[in-house]
Amino acid sequence: MTSFFLEKQTYYYLLTGWILIALLSYPFLRRKTQPYGRHTTSKWGPLIDNKIGWILMELPALIVAPALYIIGNGEKNLPMDFFMFLWVFHYVNRALVFPLRTKTSGKKIPVAIVASAIIFNCINGFFNGYYFGFLSPFYESHWYYDGRFLIGLFFFIAGLAINWTADNQLIRIRRNSSDGYKIPYGGLFEYVSCPNHFGEILEWFGFAILTWSLPAFSFSIWTFVNLIPRSKNHHRWYKEQFPDYPVERRAVIPFVT
Repeated sequence: MTSFFLEKQTYYYLLTGWILIALLSYPFLRRKTQPYGRHTTSKWGPLIDNKIGWILMELPALIVAPALYIIGNGEKNLPMDFFMFLWVFHYVNRALVFPLRTKTSGKKIPVAIVASAIIFNCINGFFNGYYFGFLSPFYESHWYYDGRFLIGLFFFIAGLAINWTADNQLIRIRRNSSDGYKIPYGGLFEYVSCPNHFGEILEWFGFAILTWSLPAFSFSIWTFVNLIPRSKNHHRWYKEQFPDYPVERRAVIPFVT
């Protein structure tokens, strides 16, 4: 199908380049600690309120993909509507509910980090929203019974539950701590330092499987590339700050890394 303003072949060239950028970025992200949260530093330029920054950098993902899906001239049906519902469901929490629940009084985030996240979420939202709105093949109603859909949905829901549970635990810890940081215990925190990141990796891996689409797989790759180094940094920070930090814990994936 010829799309509204971008040819299918051009779209896939751009998407392939986007995936290559993710793979090439991974070594750099492993070496460089990103200055956010406990790692915030003014060396990266001007700072803004952490809560405002979080909302600003997550909102594009909530807006861009659904908007492109809605205006797209591709044929749509309930399975595709469900894909976009899962996307919106995740990002309503990520962009609005989660930051408004967190205790971030006085905390800052570099404008450069917010700007880079906005760019990333615009690009990622574009690739996924444009695909499902303009280019996606028609998903028949029996897709609900396809093994890929069922397996992917399982991983998505499991990841969402893990992510939300870990976030709730961290929010409770920060509300009950003067400086916001303590050793978390319980649930998957007994096995990894960042189960919230593990849950998000599972979510988008599941989304890629249940949609069986290249842009969703590209997002899954980017999620891994972004969150594995971030989790490693958190894990190292915990060990440096707390001499009694449990030695058996991994960074993000239980029993693996």
